[in-house]
Amino acid sequence: MLEFFSAGTLLGLAAGFAPGPLLVLVISETLRHGITAGLKVSIAPLITDVPIILISLIVLNRLAEFKSILGCISIFGGLFILYLGYESLKTKGVELNLSSVKASSFKKGVITNALNPHPYIFYMTVGTPIIYRSINQHILATVSFVGSFLMLLVGSKVILAMVVERSRAFLKGRVYIWVMRILGILLMIFSMVLFRDGFELLGWL
Repeated sequence: MLEFFSAGTLLGLAAGFAPGPLLVLVISETLRHGITAGLKVSIAPLITDVPIILISLIVLNRLAEFKSILGCISIFGGLFILYLGYESLKTKGVELNLSSVKASSFKKGVITNALNPHPYIFYMTVGTPIIYRSINQHILATVSFVGSFLMLLVGSKVILAMVVERSRAFLKGRVYIWVMRILGILLMIFSMVLFRDGFELLGWL
């Protein structure tokens, strides 16, 4: 169970702190309309991610007997996490152009996250395979992974919104950049786990 909790924590932190459309929207809403607006956008994944997870689980359940396909999905997931790790390592901060960002709300946050391709790729190749594996172990393992992932995904964006409200320079500062670098290294290490699972399913190990 600790394995799934650790994976959810790492992936949630990485997804929450990583620069992207939703993070930019969270920060811009905070700076333009106050912390309450930023918090409303932060919880958007709680609405958008559940349907994606359910759809991905249905698809994977139909592929459960095809280990070669699952192996390829796991390897692709490893490549995706490796890419995210690389992107985290070279992060130099978050650029904001408030003049080009329209005022938004919770609804805008949901739309932004729903139209972002990253959640779909993540859940189909990384998140849902882990959930599927956790279900076969114990339901508490599933709750541990999903709960820690969503809590850290949303929580990290809430923390960033609160910090940026006090200091916009934080997003370009050393602390944020080093957090991203550390997460990048951890993601690269975690990608090896997905590669291992993929190779085992393909019968290469």
